[in-house]
Amino acid sequence: MNDTKDVDWNMVNAIGQAVAEVNEGMLRNKSYILIEDAGILDVPADAIVNAANSALQEGGGVCGAIFRRAGSEKLQKACDEIGHCDEGSAVITSAFNCPAKHIIHAVGPHWSGGKNGEKDKLYGAYKKSLELCKDYDLHSVVFPLISAGIFGYPIYDAWCQAIYACKNFINSNPDFKIHIIFTIPTDPKVDREGKRKFDTGKEVLNKETPNIHC
Repeated sequence: MNDTKDVDWNMVNAIGQAVAEVNEGMLRNKSYILIEDAGILDVPADAIVNAANSALQEGGGVCGAIFRRAGSEKLQKACDEIGHCDEGSAVITSAFNCPAKHIIHAVGPHWSGGKNGEKDKLYGAYKKSLELCKDYDLHSVVFPLISAGIFGYPIYDAWCQAIYACKNFINSNPDFKIHIIFTIPTDPKVDREGKRKFDTGKEVLNKETPNIHC
């Protein structure tokens, strides 16, 4: 039987706190990818990524929530000045009232069976978003799972492109530290596929070498 009567729990707690602080400091000084059970507007960051449409018009879901928080009229005016964004690319605007410096509008592909360049386009949307982060010196970014909603991209395959693009960017830019956070709310009232998206994302993230074929 373990005898715990002589354990100095204050010391144990102090050590635990110290370890946590060291780990937090290490994370601050390195790039990483996290998947959080949260809404995209719940996590403060330098940049928020909007799952946009090519016309850069206010939509529903994540896109609509971002527009409403930013101020629909102001953000729509900024998007109209840009006018268009191709599938597989991204553009950037001010964040206005959102808890960020900028909003990156990334246009993922509509899923049509995988024979129309969807993989390359989805990868490209993440790649361009991260390049914009570097160009604008944005060291933290919050992503949704692009194209996995009404655009119909299969969840597992969508995660493969997301994680592959993010890991490639981090590996290719060792001197640019960036914190990449995917927010996936698991509340079925918010997203009935949320729990599956969250669990699948963790599975893909933990693969040692996720790639474009996953």
